[in-house]
Amino acid sequence: MMVRFIAVLVLILLFWVGTRRMRMIPGRSQSLLEMAVGFVQSNIADGALGKEDGKRFMPLLATMFFMVLAMNITGVVPGLNIAGTSVIGVPLVLAVVAYVVFIYAGIKKQGMTFFKASLFPSGVPWALYIIVTPIEFVSTFILRPVTLALRLLMNMIAGHMLLVLCFSATQFFLFTAGGFYGLFSGLTLAFGLIFTLFEILVAVLQAYVFTFLTAVYIQLALVEEH
Repeated sequence: MMVRFIAVLVLILLFWVGTRRMRMIPGRSQSLLEMAVGFVQSNIADGALGKEDGKRFMPLLATMFFMVLAMNITGVVPGLNIAGTSVIGVPLVLAVVAYVVFIYAGIKKQGMTFFKASLFPSGVPWALYIIVTPIEFVSTFILRPVTLALRLLMNMIAGHMLLVLCFSATQFFLFTAGGFYGLFSGLTLAFGLIFTLFEILVAVLQAYVFTFLTAVYIQLALVEEH
């Protein structure tokens, strides 16, 4: 929980510094912030939802992206060394938020016929609804939030365990085994540093994937036919 609070405080501080003196000709901090927000807007919000709907849901999507990214990055920060998303709480809460917004967007756009369109897709013979409807219910209303949470959680747990394994092995070979085995510490340390760089890439990628899938689910709720 402390790591999560630190990540949120740092995120708020960065946004405050970047926006406290907004100018027509942006300074360095404002430019970096605008580039980051612009990436979310052009590649996620507008890319998945279009400009009109993307603008509507941009605050939610930007919040999700930067929150997930900040809490993922804490896994490679010395002294913290654990991702805020590697425990089920945050992924679960974000998945529930994505799920609620998905339902809200569908009902606001289509009314209660949203559930009919989701569970009874057009063009299917009536006899097949006995099979299709339960599959649609499970895949749309159960598996989507579950897989959204688990994908983020498991990726961050796996990365954390790899780093723990590499650096624990380095400590063991160097300080416990000693002698000839100390030579192996250089190898495990090198792997640890490589996996650290890879974990940074995974942190960014998972933030993008989580936010983009949320946008895609919202887009599916807004279309008339599924």
